[in-house]
Amino acid sequence: MAATAGTPGTPRVLRAMNDRAALDLLLEHGPLSRARIGKLTGLSKPTASQLLARLEAAGLVLAGGTTEGRPGPGAQLYGVNPAAAYAAGLDVTPGRLLAAVADVTGRTVGRYELPTPGRRPAAPVVQQVTDALDGAVKAAGLARGDVHRLVIGTPGAFDPGTGRLRYASHLPGWHSPALLGEIAAALPMPVEYENDVNLAAVAEQRLGAARGHGDFVLLWNQEGLGAALVLGGRLHRGWTGGAGEVGFLPVPGAPLVRKVSRTGSGGFQELAGAQALPKLARELGVEPVPSGPYTESAAALLASAAGHRDDRPHHRLLQTYATRLATGLASLVSVLDPELVVLSGTALTAGGEPLRALLQDELEELAASRPRLVLGGVTADPVLRGALESALSTTRDEVFDTSR
Repeated sequence: MAATAGTPGTPRVLRAMNDRAALDLLLEHGPLSRARIGKLTGLSKPTASQLLARLEAAGLVLAGGTTEGRPGPGAQLYGVNPAAAYAAGLDVTPGRLLAAVADVTGRTVGRYELPTPGRRPAAPVVQQVTDALDGAVKAAGLARGDVHRLVIGTPGAFDPGTGRLRYASHLPGWHSPALLGEIAAALPMPVEYENDVNLAAVAEQRLGAARGHGDFVLLWNQEGLGAALVLGGRLHRGWTGGAGEVGFLPVPGAPLVRKVSRTGSGGFQELAGAQALPKLARELGVEPVPSGPYTESAAALLASAAGHRDDRPHHRLLQTYATRLATGLASLVSVLDPELVVLSGTALTAGGEPLRALLQDELEELAASRPRLVLGGVTADPVLRGALESALSTTRDEVFDTSR
């Protein structure tokens, strides 16, 4: 019997595999010549020429420019067509929605921030989402229908059984079980949802400090204290999506918090969350203690302490905070035994290398395993960047599949 078009090993499938390999190389290396693509893929020159002609005809590759610096005429260079597809990401916090659109190469082409102040949303959540997305789409010079996929990052996680947002009582307007269906009905593209800290881990895994690592923990401290768990190269989300909600973790040194689902907090959050830094600084005699939102105040305190660590109160602030962080992190490390711990979020990264080094020392005292601690490499909007990377990954799988 003749093989069908979708049977592995058929010429059509093999061509599609070669096409995808070439496209991935162009994404990684930028414009390449036919000869270079042939060398990197192991394809003959005629086969590489046919491949490029096929991809160019499909609108996935553009010819542009030539090689320089060699004798004779330059070779034609080929690159991925940025306009072959677009994907969008949305980072949701209580105070704002931050949206961005990226072309298929990963370059951000449009960005928009929609403030959402106050405990009660001024507009329905569906309108907030569409307004933020439309702002980014307009900034990119596109239409809403040009976007192939949207990934939305929120605190907490949507329960797969009920559709309700859990672990994020501080996010107003997002808890209706009908919300996901309403957003889907309002937008023309597929929409996916992911925990914000998980998306920061996606960004670090693909672009930052965790590249090449299959087992790592990302510890996040900004508006809330959380973690992302990557095991065997994959995010571990748990039964209800709540894996990594370490802010609820009972820890020594903090009162035992009961009914955490109502309070929206737990022992580790009370001990080492960003909101604990201003009070701790006052107790240790650090002056002045910045006023304003606690996330900004915490970042300013840690940056100042890192820059003045020879000053006794500032050094005590860093040391005490490192001990508090290590108290909760030791539980994660003891259970998961990760290869790497990535520190992310402004209430960690502001402390820089001084805080990282102190935390590494404390963790080695409190945990049997000794993972390496590193500062996050994606410092500009890591949740949004992770949302874009997640949306782009699925979009590329769809658009770059030439076997159909």
